[in-house]
Amino acid sequence: MYLGKGPEPPVTIVSGNEILAILMLAGFFALLLAGVPVAITLATTGFAFGFLGFGGGLFNLLPARIYGVVSNYQWLAVPLFVFMGVMLEKSRLAEDLLDVVGHLAGGLRGGMALGIIGVGVLMGATTGIVGATVITLGLLTLPTLIRRGYDPGVACGAICASGTLGQIIPPSLILILLSDILQLSVGTLFAAALMPGLMLAAIYCTYIVILGMVRPEMVPAVPQDERDALPRRELWIKFFKVVLPPLLLVLSVLGSIIAGVAAPTEAASMGALGSILVTAFAGRMSYRVLKETVQATTKITAMVMFILICAQVFALAFRGLRGEDLIHAMFEFLPGGVNADIWFLMLLIFVLGFFIEWIEISYIAVPLFLPVFVQQGVDIVWLAMLICVNLQTSFLTPPFGWALFFLRGVAPPQITTRHMYLGVIPFVAMQILGVVLLFFFPQIALWLPKAIGW
Repeated sequence: MYLGKGPEPPVTIVSGNEILAILMLAGFFALLLAGVPVAITLATTGFAFGFLGFGGGLFNLLPARIYGVVSNYQWLAVPLFVFMGVMLEKSRLAEDLLDVVGHLAGGLRGGMALGIIGVGVLMGATTGIVGATVITLGLLTLPTLIRRGYDPGVACGAICASGTLGQIIPPSLILILLSDILQLSVGTLFAAALMPGLMLAAIYCTYIVILGMVRPEMVPAVPQDERDALPRRELWIKFFKVVLPPLLLVLSVLGSIIAGVAAPTEAASMGALGSILVTAFAGRMSYRVLKETVQATTKITAMVMFILICAQVFALAFRGLRGEDLIHAMFEFLPGGVNADIWFLMLLIFVLGFFIEWIEISYIAVPLFLPVFVQQGVDIVWLAMLICVNLQTSFLTPPFGWALFFLRGVAPPQITTRHMYLGVIPFVAMQILGVVLLFFFPQIALWLPKAIGW
């Protein structure tokens, strides 16, 4: 009973439609955990609960909504960037990249692990496909690292973590998707993501160097006789032939977007053409490589667009059922203001990463909470970078860390799941450190877009 002075405060009553919105979210996660593909889950829950709440009338808006989304010019960049990445992955240039970078590390303790992180940065910038990077690094380096006496956990952690750098280092697929979800320029997100991605790589490298000083037996140096096996002159020839062309391709594509010389779609088309030229220059172009690249590009692009279309069904139904009002009400109960709201979102994304993929998190959690932060005046570019760095942990956190799944499929028999889980824990902690640094020092992400006038 209210005993205070003045009028009695209003009592919030949850309507029938809002109850359906809650059940809709519960049904979505139940289907995901049951193993139903994300696109089918989005469409099924959206149609089912939308019909329960409004009948068929709600979905009269759906054709116009889908057309407005898929006709967006920026989506042309998706197949083009995917083609560029798959072409460089199918041509197996990463093998020579790793060989050159590993030898350039010399006799430094942990040098091979540093080389893996360096190749992860370069492959992240060229392919942007986490699965391809992790599988390639796992096949090429894990047996060698174990043979050289590396700790299995450190080796697995370095491979998985460096493979996930493609999630944030542009041109990554998540940045293109977030640009549509958050209604931001692709070039702005590319510019903002560059420094956080390099910051994470620097944190990884610092950890490896410190580990080499404190526990040298866990990350031994490359043996001298192996380094002498490849003459210095031949090493530099391979560097200019194998490392430099992909690096110049990345710099030209990203540089043209960030500098405002070319639109993302234009730069992506030049990147796709450039990947063909780089592969041909390295002597790796063939009909088989081109065929496999086109097939993989078609599959990946179709998957992304199908999820995008099905997400419109879910979003339309959830908004019609007043789900956004529930989200606003939930945030009003959180003490601590806007900072508490941001950390709540970060915690939610981190926990969701244990169970579902980044693409589901992007299309569900981000649109649900975005209006709250827009209303509070939060810098959305900065928020997008916090989300990106946080989403990287979803690839490493068990039980559904996809980087762990990818590596498990190509790991030697002596590498156990326990090695992988224990090995990624320090790197998950480093990614959390990256989120904290980015939260307290927003200029890590914001200074480059502001410096170039985005």
